Amino acid sequence: MSRFPLSVLAGALMSTAALAGPLPDPVTDADFHQFPPELIGLGRDLFFDPILAGNKNIACATCHHPTLGTSDGMSLSIGEGGEGLGDLRRATTRNAPKARIPRNAPALFNLGAKEFAVMFHDGRTARDRHAMYGIRMPEGRTLERPVVSPLAAQNILPILSPDEMSGHPGENEIADAVADERIAGPDGAWALLATRVEAIPAYRDRFADLGVTDLHITDIGTALSAFIGSEFRATDSPFDRYLAGEDAMSPQALEGMDLFYGKARCSTCHSGPFQTDHNFYAIGLPQLGPGKNAHAAYADTGHGMVSGVADDMYRFRTPSLRNVTQTAPYGHNGAYSDLEAMVRHHLRPVESLAAYSRDNARLPEGVAADDWQAMEDFDEVMAIAEAIEIPDVDLDDAEIARIMAFLGSLTDPSAGKTGLGVPASVPSGLTMDRVLSPS
Repeated sequence: MSRFPLSVLAGALMSTAALAGPLPDPVTDADFHQFPPELIGLGRDLFFDPILAGNKNIACATCHHPTLGTSDGMSLSIGEGGEGLGDLRRATTRNAPKARIPRNAPALFNLGAKEFAVMFHDGRTARDRHAMYGIRMPEGRTLERPVVSPLAAQNILPILSPDEMSGHPGENEIADAVADERIAGPDGAWALLATRVEAIPAYRDRFADLGVTDLHITDIGTALSAFIGSEFRATDSPFDRYLAGEDAMSPQALEGMDLFYGKARCSTCHSGPFQTDHNFYAIGLPQLGPGKNAHAAYADTGHGMVSGVADDMYRFRTPSLRNVTQTAPYGHNGAYSDLEAMVRHHLRPVESLAAYSRDNARLPEGVAADDWQAMEDFDEVMAIAEAIEIPDVDLDDAEIARIMAFLGSLTDPSAGKTGLGVPASVPSGLTMDRVLSPS
């Protein structure tokens, strides 16, 4: 439990008015980017292929597996230096992880929809008409060629992260290029990875069949976006069928929907067809893990690090709630492994921050890390509390149960299970991540 008394934090919250939102229109095919089946298939193989990792040992699917709700079931992942999937993933002894990945692996459902213009918890990749090719990228990672969507641009960034996929200096040429900040250009990390993929005949020939004869990293990002957008579309839930005019929701879920779009004010932020306004809010989530190297090594100030605006400190992107029952843990760092606990945090964020139990997190074993420095720093906890901008909400247990029923109605049970699925093997011939048996 936190050692900070509620009386210290109670004055930190400034209530703001909130308005309920209307029900969205039904989702249609026109709301999604469309791609040829051949490109979707290429993206599928690349998604599961460790060829994109510097040490050829991690795939996109390692942290975004369809059997784990397109995430990995952990608060903070083990990327480089781990083996296995989900809560059975363990640090290796031969190349132990240098650090935890600082943020939760977000779910991928419906990212192929055209309205998803903001990526990452902090929004560091986003549609921006003032940026090169209309998409803002982190410093030093400006796009070299246009891409179809921010998702395609986002896909070419985790491969540059030492703790996620590229590895560390001295381990491989990709990691060395990243360490030297050689990202773009003919000798940059992106070009090295594209050359590596193009050297595999099955990839080279299939890209050539699609008219791509000089493979570029943006072609790989686009192929990945084609697969993600197609495979993980989640638009056949009871809620979707209800919007289409069917009697598809239970009475309790309907009552929860009324609360969600009314008294509970959930739709103030979780609006639109995918229950997100794609904006950023400070909701007072407890901080755990290594942070993102803001004013303290263990702090994470979210969108404020991207925008440089003081009012954006501790704000994080509103996540979509589609298939939310499958995507635990929750929050930018997976602070809550239980969905109802996350809902209750929203009702009394200051109280919840003050009373947070570390048992709420789900952290993989085998990483030497002090995950709780932020919560042991009085000033840091106060800063998190003072930034909170959502008002308290009065709901009783029965009303919370109804909202939970509504959240369950947002689940499309077929998403990620009826498409191309997990391949038996990948063109590189590399070993794919498998679930390890408990020891």
